[in-house]
Amino acid sequence: MAIAEPWCARLPAGTLAAKLDVGVLGATGMVGQQLVSLLDGHPWFRLAWLGASERSAGRRYGELPWRLPGASPEGPARRKVETLTPGRAPHLLFSALDAGVAGEAEAAFARAGHIVVSNARNHRMDPLVPLLVPEINPNHLSLLPLQRRKHGWSGALITNPNCSTVFLALALAALREFAPERLVVTTLQALSGAGYPGVTSMDAVGNVIPFIDGEEEKIESETRKVLGRFTGDGVALHPAAISAQTNRVPVVHGHLVTVAVSLRENAARDDLLAAFGNFSGRPQGLGLPSAPVHPVIYLDQPNRPQPRLDAERDRGMAVCVGRLRACPVMSWKFVLLGHNLIRGAAGAAILNAELLAAEGLVR
Repeated sequence: MAIAEPWCARLPAGTLAAKLDVGVLGATGMVGQQLVSLLDGHPWFRLAWLGASERSAGRRYGELPWRLPGASPEGPARRKVETLTPGRAPHLLFSALDAGVAGEAEAAFARAGHIVVSNARNHRMDPLVPLLVPEINPNHLSLLPLQRRKHGWSGALITNPNCSTVFLALALAALREFAPERLVVTTLQALSGAGYPGVTSMDAVGNVIPFIDGEEEKIESETRKVLGRFTGDGVALHPAAISAQTNRVPVVHGHLVTVAVSLRENAARDDLLAAFGNFSGRPQGLGLPSAPVHPVIYLDQPNRPQPRLDAERDRGMAVCVGRLRACPVMSWKFVLLGHNLIRGAAGAAILNAELLAAEGLVR
């Protein structure tokens, strides 16, 4: 596995004058715990509040089951878990709430003046809610004034996409100059993407489950919104046609995605490799603390990327691409991989919040 760089080695030239207090909604689930782990010692954010359901509220965070490797961070472990009460939490909040409660809860916090950076699916396709991947569509943050006017919120809501969508969108953004038109996408998704306890052992071990509820629709619609064009009063969806199939496989972390893509513009293999290697965006330009040096990493070995070997590259924030070759049906085909809990969830939300802070959109 790749060794994570210390935060101090990643500080951008223009850091914040003081750390911002932040909180986590849904801090006890797997994505919530990954957020807590990544926020512990963050150079810009101070984890000052943990919120969860009535079942966990009132208990010390360290008393609750910890599902990630190692012990829970010492500072958060001493904190009391609070109820999900708008107005009694920091201005900037990360939401790892289950979709069953996230819709109304996140709107209530935004209404009360909080900036909510959400991993939940509920508001992703709201026309006025940014579905943000900072390397691709930072200008979609221009939706926030429109969002506030329409909903009457004094706060705001920003979402990150479905995990597999993040990985696919980054690869396609690197190939934008060649105009991707049609895609056939198949995912092999890790068990941790189902949360805890997730898929039962009798279903998961030695098996592949060719269905993940709602996942195919998310990939097909969310990717087009991420790659879409901000029009001044909304986002025009990207015109690409996407057909997705999703599978749950017995891997702990790391979603592997096979892609066949038809390009409108002719390109040689070396052109595509250069596009992957040269791709970067606003997070890299700003030197955001969580930004990978190279958002897309191409691996030359014929049997890579692999979840066990490559999911944690650049602290789990990079997407790995491999096996680029001509396709007899479409233009090209390749394989890509990302860490579903980090770049596909908690790390994506933190990078979104870092962009908000760098742009002066949170206080």
